[in-house]
Amino acid sequence: MNIFNNIYKNKKVLLTGDTGFKGSWLAVWLNELGAEVFGYALPPQREEDNFVKCNLTNIIHHLDGDIRDLNKLKDYFEEVQPEFVFHLAAQPLVLESYKNPHYTFETNIMGTVNFFEAVRNTKSIKAAVNITSDKCYHNNEWVWGYRENDPMGGKDPYSASKGCSELITNAYLNSYFTTHTDCFIASARAGNVIGGGDWAENRIVPDFFRALKKGQSLIIRNPEATRPWQHVLEPLSGYLNLAAKLYKDGNKYSGSWNFGPLDQANHSVSTLVNEIIRYLGKGQAIIDPVSEKPHEANLLKLDISKAVQKLNWKPVLDFNETVEFTVNGYVDEEKSDTYDKRKNQIEAYTKLANQRNIEWSH
Repeated sequence: MNIFNNIYKNKKVLLTGDTGFKGSWLAVWLNELGAEVFGYALPPQREEDNFVKCNLTNIIHHLDGDIRDLNKLKDYFEEVQPEFVFHLAAQPLVLESYKNPHYTFETNIMGTVNFFEAVRNTKSIKAAVNITSDKCYHNNEWVWGYRENDPMGGKDPYSASKGCSELITNAYLNSYFTTHTDCFIASARAGNVIGGGDWAENRIVPDFFRALKKGQSLIIRNPEATRPWQHVLEPLSGYLNLAAKLYKDGNKYSGSWNFGPLDQANHSVSTLVNEIIRYLGKGQAIIDPVSEKPHEANLLKLDISKAVQKLNWKPVLDFNETVEFTVNGYVDEEKSDTYDKRKNQIEAYTKLANQRNIEWSH
């Protein structure tokens, strides 16, 4: 299915954070779209990481590098001369941000500055997308979804750093990328992304599968916390669609965008875990009895009306399908041809989009 009008075919696309969970999946998808993919990131942390399991070292171009190293990053951009760039390099964990706030702020704030400095000094770039988080919003724990023009905020270092990353994006947009420019920029805010290949610490789905491997029960910190769960391919389709629109129509699509599930896909942590156990047919979970825990939002939802109406984007999978794609992704890792399994999931996902008359980039 020609979902992005072949816009990425034979184009140079550079990703920061390609060794991470979302970055590695995006690298696979772009490679399948015919792009020449370049990555800049820290080395993978573990053997089971998606980047390693998919053997991306031998499939795409990759340079080990720290997003905090401005000169190295700028030199790589200058060497590659990409047309599309996606910024995914980050310290992505709330609990880790409590342990290492300085590293979190330095990586997520100055990393964003370094990214846009590299972008504005590389004349080949036509579209740049900064990937942030739904946690960038000042969270009032209300029942309706946050819209792109709601205030930024954050009660923990991670959330605050992502709010800052959004403010930085807006500052660069208005200072350098509105007039007399051939490059157009945007930011993308996604919900809680799940899928095979994520083995980060202190995330509910990786923690479940780690516990399962050890024959242990998953310990749930906040069972009633509600999140906009979405399979990794959902926001990636949004990022790819957004960058394609920036490339074709420029400033019309600059700015910030939410990519999340439909309202009915917002479920509690316990509901997600129970559905995974039901679908997989094994596994156990217990509630953490500790009363003193680091602050985490209990209720968080995104309003995706802007992306639905202006990008013609919408989610493909319902909640049950999201769980099925996720569980199957972890099961696929037990086989030797992980890259092919990821490719198959992308093909199955785009086939469902076609069947449901979703034409993201037309």
